[in-house]
Amino acid sequence: MNNRLMHRISIVIPVYAGEHTLPTLIAEIEPLTLPQTTPNDNSFIICEVLLAHDCGPDRSDKTLETLSAQYPFVQPVWLSRNYGQHAATMAGMASATGDWVVTMDEDGQQNPTDIGSMLDSAISSSLQLVYAQPINPPPHGWLRNILSKTAKEISTRMLGNRTIGRFNSFRLVDGEIARTLAAYCGNGVYLDVGLFWIAGRIGHCPVLLRNELGRPSGYSYLKLIGHFWSLILTTGTRPLRLITVLGFSSIVLAFAIAAYALYGKFYGQVPVQGWASLLIVVSFFSGSILAALGVIAEYLAVTMGIVMGKPLYVVSTKPTRPAIRK
Repeated sequence: MNNRLMHRISIVIPVYAGEHTLPTLIAEIEPLTLPQTTPNDNSFIICEVLLAHDCGPDRSDKTLETLSAQYPFVQPVWLSRNYGQHAATMAGMASATGDWVVTMDEDGQQNPTDIGSMLDSAISSSLQLVYAQPINPPPHGWLRNILSKTAKEISTRMLGNRTIGRFNSFRLVDGEIARTLAAYCGNGVYLDVGLFWIAGRIGHCPVLLRNELGRPSGYSYLKLIGHFWSLILTTGTRPLRLITVLGFSSIVLAFAIAAYALYGKFYGQVPVQGWASLLIVVSFFSGSILAALGVIAEYLAVTMGIVMGKPLYVVSTKPTRPAIRK
């Protein structure tokens, strides 16, 4: 191997219903636990696979026990109850020791051999976070794919960053950032929003999705809606500012109607009906209420950011370099 630096990579897999899919996935990862070379001649090795058991409906616990006994690189992380995919992922991140942390699903859609290409993207462009960017549609129905695309587009606009909007559960994260996020991120924070708080250099790597290994997705439409709502609530103050903008717009509308009515009364000899004054009063005071609620919401948003554990700063042991623009 030409590159002397060996990048140690930890893989974190949240486990909910992986009783039948995990053995195949771990068998695919096993060859990567020996020294490997990426397409760009970077050296890496999978040093550990952390399986965060999220107390799902099947007997994944037995599968984890079997796999940990069979493979020395497999380490179960036992959660006390079902906390959800993002919480389980962060629990695995907290225990990861690698220079890089890869997060992936248990269903086999994501190919472990793509990790090398993702590492190349991170190294060549000096990135802290690399998302897999599927080049083919997910193996779901057309309705779910459209809704997923729409949700990500909305999140992109809410966050004000088009890069973070194309997130994916298949990620390569700088190890320090992953462990810092797991240590300080509070309850209810959407994982990708938390990563956006810390990571400044974000990129994407093209990958090809595979079909799920013998089971449908564990996410119903109701659960997906819950994820989307959690995303909206943790994106910051942009949704709340809509209230303030709407309130001030209503006040401006009230003054515009008043000016128009007065102009028609004194210069156009137009009789002004009683509804005009009523509309002016309603627009003005409803706008004032919405503006006041918007300001209060902004204060609540600041408090929410503190409670959720949004870090003021993160100190790194490696020099911070600007992303390489291609």
